[in-house]
Amino acid sequence: MHATQKPRHDDDPLDVETFARPEQQRRYIAAMHRLAVQRRTGDPVRVYVSAAPTTTSNANWQRWLKRITEDLPDGIELLHYGSVFEGRPYAWDTLVDQLDGLVVIGRPKRLGSRVHVLGPVARLELRSLVAQKPVLLFTHNLGLVPVVDCKSQVMAPPEAPRLKLIAPKRWSRDSATLQAALDALRPADDNGGEGPEARRDTANHLAAPFVVRSAVS
Repeated sequence: MHATQKPRHDDDPLDVETFARPEQQRRYIAAMHRLAVQRRTGDPVRVYVSAAPTTTSNANWQRWLKRITEDLPDGIELLHYGSVFEGRPYAWDTLVDQLDGLVVIGRPKRLGSRVHVLGPVARLELRSLVAQKPVLLFTHNLGLVPVVDCKSQVMAPPEAPRLKLIAPKRWSRDSATLQAALDALRPADDNGGEGPEARRDTANHLAAPFVVRSAVS
């Protein structure tokens, strides 16, 4: 995630298609393929949207959620803090093992910027999933960008570090890494007649992770 390819122009280090090395891309695509083939028919697919309170209280929040939903495969349960933790303790460790992916929304450096800053909580949420499941950065101009393709930098303060993510300037939505991530998040076709809209981002599903865990224990 930290490595860079040789830029096209020496004076613009961001002018690359990806900051991942070729072998990192190959390993990532292979890992996403394994997740895709392991998906069983009828398995729910849950993706959590990590966003700061200032983001979720923004007038555009619902519009951004709608855009993320449209950019992801049909049939995904889209979760976020308000739908899962509102009115109950924040219990990430309880939820994380039941997530299939993560979308992070950072604070852009400026409108249309490829530089996004994640707060301390979002950074920890990202770290808990980035090596195991699809983790995507939501950008207003590029859409969803796999974090593996981004350049990362830990920022101060040391007691609560933030994370800067920089999307590559020449990144394309046709990239093999994004297609692999989306394939890993695509629900298996159950042909059960429900259709994707019946399972998409519905409030009835959002408490399920906690109900399941309680029943098992």
